[in-house]
Amino acid sequence: MNATQALLYPFTLLYGSITDFRNHLYNIGHRPSVKFDTNVINVGNLTVGGTGKTPHVEYLIRLLNAHFQVATLSRGYGRKTKGFILANEQATAETIGDEPLQFYKKYKDKCLVSVGEERALAIPYILTEHPEVQVILLDDAYQHRAVTPSFNILLTDYHRLFYEDHPFPSGRLRERRRGAKRAQVVIVTKCPDDLSDTAQKGIEQKIRAYCDTNVEVFFTGIRYQDLQPVFDAGDFSPIALSEASKSTKVTLVSGIAQPHLLEKFVAEKFSLINHVRFRDHKNYTLEDIQRVKNEFMSVNDNESILLTTEKDFVKLGNAAFAELFKEIPFYYLPIEVYFLNRQAAFDQLIKDNITVDKS
Repeated sequence: MNATQALLYPFTLLYGSITDFRNHLYNIGHRPSVKFDTNVINVGNLTVGGTGKTPHVEYLIRLLNAHFQVATLSRGYGRKTKGFILANEQATAETIGDEPLQFYKKYKDKCLVSVGEERALAIPYILTEHPEVQVILLDDAYQHRAVTPSFNILLTDYHRLFYEDHPFPSGRLRERRRGAKRAQVVIVTKCPDDLSDTAQKGIEQKIRAYCDTNVEVFFTGIRYQDLQPVFDAGDFSPIALSEASKSTKVTLVSGIAQPHLLEKFVAEKFSLINHVRFRDHKNYTLEDIQRVKNEFMSVNDNESILLTTEKDFVKLGNAAFAELFKEIPFYYLPIEVYFLNRQAAFDQLIKDNITVDKS
């Protein structure tokens, strides 16, 4: 703990006590928590932002959609609307949020996508309008105790493991470490490809100090996919990562919580000239777009490209911005998670914990 964290630690103790008391009220039933007959799988974390919830929810969509009727339910962080909304073709980042819009654009034929800040009210809406839904994936609802999920998946970033962190304001935890006890599965995310079995066992042992004895611990990494053009109407084709070249100059633009891994990857594959950073969940304006374009044009040559994240693509790819990006080679970088090992065990564990009424 550094000097600044030490000065803030009394406030951390106060914040931790408040969250402890809140959790205690739920634990003893003084504050109501609804458990639904429908399978509700939560994917969340103890830490603020950047643990990789979105690609892990997408993994679950791909895993389950062939066998079950799946829906996702997110708060819709950053949207300008309120209440429950089912995503449709008119959905934008402003109406449902960037991450739910990403789910919808990629998986609208595979699952129902919805948003609602009050999950205990939103779930009945889903089941009333779509009674065929068998599994609801809650995105980032670990602290939303008003709903008791049937299965809780806790994510922790390898680069900032929850057991090494502290609650606000001296750390980035939303509640004390002991909150991990509510999880049935803990996934260590953003792991390096070469994380050894010995290192994994060491991390697992420290995680288990805060969890139930039967908790399962898994390790995942990020796998980047081939670059895709942001605008379908453009004259640009996908760029295979296998053909990536250091002669390609990249202007990177992103609005994500933890951009260091992205920067590292782009710098390894291409020549990273500059990175135009915005805050997480940024809603881009025309002024922002002009700034990005100016940054790109300042280094523009025949081998320059503009590159963004998949999360930012759903906003930067807005038709309203197409004219400003006209004739610019603008791409986004899709990602998927992969398991370092024991993927089949994880898949089976999830399926085994889903019950379906066959009557």
